[in-house]
Amino acid sequence: MNLIKGDDNLKTDVKAALNGIEVHTNEPLSHYTFTKTGGKADLIAFPTDTAQVRTLVNYAHQEQLPLTVLGNASNLIVRDGGIRGLVLILTQMNTITVHPEQNQVVAAAGARIIDAAETAYHAALSGLEFAAGIPGSIGGAVFMNAGAYGGEIKDVVTSITVMTRDGEIHTISGDGLDFGYRHSVVQEDNGVVLEATFSLTPDDPVAIRARMDDFNGRRAARQPLEYPSCGSVFKRPKGHYTGQLIQEAGLQGRMVGGAQVSTKHAGFIVNVDHATGSDYVNLIHLIQKTIWERFQIHLECEVRIIGEE
Repeated sequence: MNLIKGDDNLKTDVKAALNGIEVHTNEPLSHYTFTKTGGKADLIAFPTDTAQVRTLVNYAHQEQLPLTVLGNASNLIVRDGGIRGLVLILTQMNTITVHPEQNQVVAAAGARIIDAAETAYHAALSGLEFAAGIPGSIGGAVFMNAGAYGGEIKDVVTSITVMTRDGEIHTISGDGLDFGYRHSVVQEDNGVVLEATFSLTPDDPVAIRARMDDFNGRRAARQPLEYPSCGSVFKRPKGHYTGQLIQEAGLQGRMVGGAQVSTKHAGFIVNVDHATGSDYVNLIHLIQKTIWERFQIHLECEVRIIGEE
């Protein structure tokens, strides 16, 4: 199925096939990514519940369309050629429920992890303070095993609900989550995360808020929050700090097109002047090449780079 032209009749046919689910055709993903970059997607759909996700997954399977799942697209670079097939953006699936008797918070995949942290605070539950300033979604945080300030998703998530590409729903818990450094089982099995269960610890709300405020204060002081970015670009190499390596290599402030190595934190690349996905990718490659030549250290991307050239 060729959806690149975004034909109006095709759009109507797709909407009919998907029972009225919100669908956009031939739309730039730069409207949704934190970097404000990215080419067009053939189809973007915005499911509001599990039934709609199953409809979309089945539709992609029946039509033999590639299927890409996004949340807040905060730790992501989409190339300028965009994404073929069907893109699911789950941000409308954003319910968060507290189960006080179990000291648990259950959050849908599209909810912001910031909101989950706030919900936990209001319920006097500790454990998500580290996530108080992470801009990603629950699904993305699980996918990447997001972490900050000594905390990680693996420390607090006890189970996730996923839908397979065949439309089946499974719960995964314990060792089956296969959490590692910026890794989870979802990266291997390509399941669609539907929700996650956080097991937390009762604590004084004043103490919880103090920790959240401390982390957010440190984040604001050290990170370039005033510009669009994809967050921390590289995984930390063992025994080294990425930002320090980039500074020592003389790359802080270096630009490719409109993308710049942040002058505030060299581990970030910011969009300072209408950057493109190619600007980001080319600057990443320049950094990796320079660090290897200077220190014989390979910087591995933490940010996901997807889509076509």
